[in-house]
Amino acid sequence: MSTASTCARPTIMLTPWCRRLMLSDEDVPRAAADGSTAPTPILDHRSAAVTTLVGRSRDAAVSTDPRTVLQAAHRIIATEISPVYALDETVPASRIIARGTGSCSQRLAVLESVARAIGVRTRVRALLIDASFWYDRFGPARWVLPDAMLLVWPELELASQRYADTTAGNGADAGGSGAGWTSAAELFGPIGCRGGAAFTNTGSETLFEAAGRCAIDWDGRTDEPDFDLSDFVRHDYGRFTDRDEAFALLGQTLCAPSRRIADPVMRRVSA
Repeated sequence: MSTASTCARPTIMLTPWCRRLMLSDEDVPRAAADGSTAPTPILDHRSAAVTTLVGRSRDAAVSTDPRTVLQAAHRIIATEISPVYALDETVPASRIIARGTGSCSQRLAVLESVARAIGVRTRVRALLIDASFWYDRFGPARWVLPDAMLLVWPELELASQRYADTTAGNGADAGGSGAGWTSAAELFGPIGCRGGAAFTNTGSETLFEAAGRCAIDWDGRTDEPDFDLSDFVRHDYGRFTDRDEAFALLGQTLCAPSRRIADPVMRRVSA
């Protein structure tokens, strides 16, 4: 779907959609990126904070298996880094750990940092998500949201342990990500909810928490309303080696002046 409809609201003045509106498909690397284990300004996995988290995750996992270690890291992050509505996507993972709070995206960046630290290559998929996905969270204040928001969704190279998937086509694995890659949503199991109600993006369960209980589907491979979020995807910008690269090319949901004003406030508001 075209991003042109993002001009429908006055909040366009606060967002860098002009950069995305000017991009053609040729400007964005839609082909599968190779991924990397290298540190970046955001994924600073050689920092003391991430190194400590890696050690704790290995101890909790009582295993050297990468998936088990990352599952343990996810549990620690979910318990110790509280969800808030932070807006600055470029904050290093080590600072998110130190703060003890982070947005869904920021906490996923911490998980990515742990993955890279233990030798698991990661990459991200850049998706433009319709604002209606967040309406239930914002209630009467939903009018402040731009029409769509950029989400970078991690993928992990866990080739030897990816889940079998009879619904994926065109050579895709269980993460819908291409052979050898697993969506962060499927860290704990294949697409689908493993207990409880459908994922609704309300209450204390954000997309980050959902990975531990309900593996969501961005691609409509299952057509199951409990976890199929494909109707919210307005545009797929493809895959990038890291989130730093994605944000450098596509920008963030809020432009820099707005982030500087809003982020110090919103990162203190619990999700």
